Amino acid sequence: MDIDLDFKTDFDPLDYFPNAIRASMVDKNELRKHPAGAYLQAIPKDQITGLAAIPYKQAEKIGYFKIDFLHLNLLDIFESKAEIRALIKKEPDWSLLEDQETVEKLFQIHRHFDIVATIKPQSIVELGDVLALIRPSKRSLITAYIATQNKGDIRKILYTKPENNKMWFKKSHAIAYAHYIVLQLHLIKAQII
Repeated sequence: MDIDLDFKTDFDPLDYFPNAIRASMVDKNELRKHPAGAYLQAIPKDQITGLAAIPYKQAEKIGYFKIDFLHLNLLDIFESKAEIRALIKKEPDWSLLEDQETVEKLFQIHRHFDIVATIKPQSIVELGDVLALIRPSKRSLITAYIATQNKGDIRKILYTKPENNKMWFKKSHAIAYAHYIVLQLHLIKAQII
């Protein structure tokens, strides 16, 4: 299990958690630093690299959990959480999603204008659904999603882990990413980005 937390690009978890151990992975038969992960719990440490001695995939299997401290450059624009909360409360101009150039600038959906244009999301929940529908294991639901009046029935399937465990989104991830895109839409409308 891992937890994803979003931060400004200058955030270093070791500044706040000096005992944290950076997660590792194996790349070309060498132990390398995971791009964003760290362990706040005691995990064996490689004495040469200072990284977790157990690569993150194996560490998860034996009960360790890492926290991914993700750097999101969009957050660098804001001075406070209050600014973000105020902007999230405002309804964005959903018509911006009808413009391919705009969609190509947006987090996660930049390569999926065809799906965005077909679904035409008009709420954070619908935008979250788009984010879930672009995952490989859920693309087969697009036609049914468009055709139904009761999106709730499709959402039950959309946010259920597939048997093949192939790329899918939990609803919490989809909604969180949809909020991020809404922030981008507001900043694009204000010509800040």
